[in-house]
Amino acid sequence: MVSEGGGAATKELSRCFEKMKEMKMGGIVITEWKDIPLELLMRILNLVDDRTVIIASCVSSGWRDAISFGLTRLSLSWCKNNMNSLVLSLVPKFVKLQTLVLRQDKPQLEDNAVEAIANHCHELQDLDLSKSSKLTDRSLYSLARGCTNLTKLNLSGCSSFSDTALAHLTRFCRKLKILNLCGCVEAVSDNALQAIGENCSQMQSLNLGWCENISDDGVMSLAYGCPDLRTLDLCGCVLITDESVVALANRCVHLRSLGLYYCRNITDRAMYSLAQSGVKNKHELWRSVKKGKFDEEGLRSLNISQCTYLTPSAVQAVCDTFPALHTCSGRHSLVMSGCLNLTSVHCACILQAHRTHTSFPHPAH
Repeated sequence: MVSEGGGAATKELSRCFEKMKEMKMGGIVITEWKDIPLELLMRILNLVDDRTVIIASCVSSGWRDAISFGLTRLSLSWCKNNMNSLVLSLVPKFVKLQTLVLRQDKPQLEDNAVEAIANHCHELQDLDLSKSSKLTDRSLYSLARGCTNLTKLNLSGCSSFSDTALAHLTRFCRKLKILNLCGCVEAVSDNALQAIGENCSQMQSLNLGWCENISDDGVMSLAYGCPDLRTLDLCGCVLITDESVVALANRCVHLRSLGLYYCRNITDRAMYSLAQSGVKNKHELWRSVKKGKFDEEGLRSLNISQCTYLTPSAVQAVCDTFPALHTCSGRHSLVMSGCLNLTSVHCACILQAHRTHTSFPHPAH
């Protein structure tokens, strides 16, 4: 089952074991794996890759105990085949997992694997199920039942979930702070966003990219329910208007990154509301500026590509308000691709460079 690189890992483990047998371990005689102290096994685990850990779990009861009690992070993204079977066989052993990465190039995971995770990994905090398009609502209901300590969940590309199941998940996983729902078109509705706003008040980062069914009602529910929101990606959410941005500007004062790519209903009103929110919080902003920490307060990333209704004066107002927004080469935290009418917008770096250049007299010819 763990054939991908398993032979090499087994040989490496055997080689290490032979070396340890030759060493004097404080009077401890090592003739078998089980003779190695549990504390030492746990230290070794921190030095090897995930494939080797899995091989080790099959070597001896000592390794199994060390892994069961000591392993908190595991990634199986390297597994190109049979990931579902691998998860089913491993998770009963790894009950202390806090981070589990199951990102896939092609869909492999099925609901029974997620159910096994929910049944055994109750301390899980960070779970990546991206591109698991075979998963259904059963998986979300399982996570709601068994993984209530989740703070970070990646469901991007999981296209088979319903908004009812997602809403149910939020009622039990109330500690969520980072949630990636990019491309979850069926799951992300205004009702689902309302549930997130009502149940996940600690939310800090939310990716709703290309969830084209949501409207201002859903985004406004988020703005009112998640005041600590710092990163929000609304790229491709074609139904939202200025009302969404105004609500975010007024309610989410810690907002640092906002993606509005292809939100073609956005106008200057949205930009001016962002600029005004920055002015309202100028005391905190300038306190950071004086300390030289330009990127700690206010917007530091804004994507308005393809927002063709915007005018230079409105976007320049945002740029002037937030010193961390850059249009200069190599930094580009203000992204305006496809907005040919915004070529005159420049960040403070470029304006300062221009002033410095023009302040020096040109040498006489």
